[in-house]
Amino acid sequence: MIRAEGVTVVAGGRVLLDDVSMVAPTGSVTGIVGPNGSGKTTLLRALVRAIPIASGRITIDDHDIRTRSRRWIARRVAEVGQRANPDPTLRVADEVALGGLADLGVLRSGGAAFDATVAVSLGAVGLTARAGDRMATLSGGELQRVALARALAQGADHVLLDEPTNHLDIRHRLEVIGLLGLLAPTVVIVLHDLALAARVCDQVVVLGAGKVVGAGSPERLLRPELLDPLYDVSTHVLSDPDGYAHFSFSLPSERNHR
Repeated sequence: MIRAEGVTVVAGGRVLLDDVSMVAPTGSVTGIVGPNGSGKTTLLRALVRAIPIASGRITIDDHDIRTRSRRWIARRVAEVGQRANPDPTLRVADEVALGGLADLGVLRSGGAAFDATVAVSLGAVGLTARAGDRMATLSGGELQRVALARALAQGADHVLLDEPTNHLDIRHRLEVIGLLGLLAPTVVIVLHDLALAARVCDQVVVLGAGKVVGAGSPERLLRPELLDPLYDVSTHVLSDPDGYAHFSFSLPSERNHR
């Protein structure tokens, strides 16, 4: 479980997060959604002490992260950012193998058992055929899938993902979403795509201007009553026969002129 209590982040004289509280329970996918600039990535970074907090408390499995080393945090939390910037000279398999360093260390991460883990991780993201290729030869979507394979290989109990479907085509986007339950027992994911959030998240935390404006099930929160004033749009939600929500949006002015 990852928990934030009353977290405030200030940078350059600006309040980026203002008294934010959230809980990401073990065994669930927790989505963080909200407009650009609402503090989604800032919250994700604060959860692993990548940025300092001005006040509040963050715990991982009831351990206050201020009392734990970065190595301790890295062994328990895998991260996948919006943009992968790996060493372009590394082979794909070697990049994925770096996921084991936090837990196993340099000397132990190259054993046969871990090599098998790397192979399974590459297979899960559909990149087995690229294992021996250099990272410099990969597309943006392939780089993102390598980052996910690295998180899989890390075997952490928690994973934080910042827009993991960026740069992916439709098929690979669906494949990545199918991997969420395999990545770790606790998943926290930042998403712009509200339909995707409604489909994959057990609960969502909705941010607006650095504050939590709602937390709970996607079915309850991702409704026009909350979304319209937050995004300054007019929202229409439809459910397909399988129960998935579909969203369409228009500017308020467009609605008024119909």
